[in-house]
Amino acid sequence: MSADNQQERLDWWIVGFVDGEDTFSVSFNKNVTTKSGYQIFPEFVITQGEKSIEALETIKNRFQCGKLYINRRKDNHKEDLYRFVVRSLSDLQKIIIPFFQKYSLKTAKQKDFQIFVNVIELMVQKKHLVQSGFEQIKCLAESMNRKQSRILRH
Repeated sequence: MSADNQQERLDWWIVGFVDGEDTFSVSFNKNVTTKSGYQIFPEFVITQGEKSIEALETIKNRFQCGKLYINRRKDNHKEDLYRFVVRSLSDLQKIIIPFFQKYSLKTAKQKDFQIFVNVIELMVQKKHLVQSGFEQIKCLAESMNRKQSRILRH
C-alpha cells in the first residue's frame, strides 16, 4: 500500500473516531480584565480512557499540534481519562479546520463543526473584542452540542 493511501486511510479513521468521540466547543471564562467580562476558549477535544491512549497519541502525531492531558479518576472507575486538546487559535484555524473541511464528519457533529468554524473566523477577525461580536459568538456557542452555554465562573 502506498504512503498516500495509508495516510488517507488514517485520515478517514480519524474522521470516524472524531464522529464518535470528539467535541468542538466554545467556553467562556469569567475575566474582569476583558471588556465583555469573559474570555472565550474555543477548543477541539477527544477524551478516551487510559487503555486507548495510543489512539490519542496517533491523532496528536497526525495533527502535529495540541496536548495530551490526564484526568485522574477518583471515583469508582478503574482507569484515568486522557484528553487530546487543541486550544491554539492558529492551530484550530490552520490545521484542525482545514482537515475537517477536507474530510467531512458524517454525523450531527458536522453542524457543530460548521458553527465552530464561524466562531474561529470571528475570533481571527478580532470581532470577539467588541460587544456585538462577543454576543454573536455567545449565541453561536449556545447552539452547539447540548444547546447550553458553557460560561464558567471563576
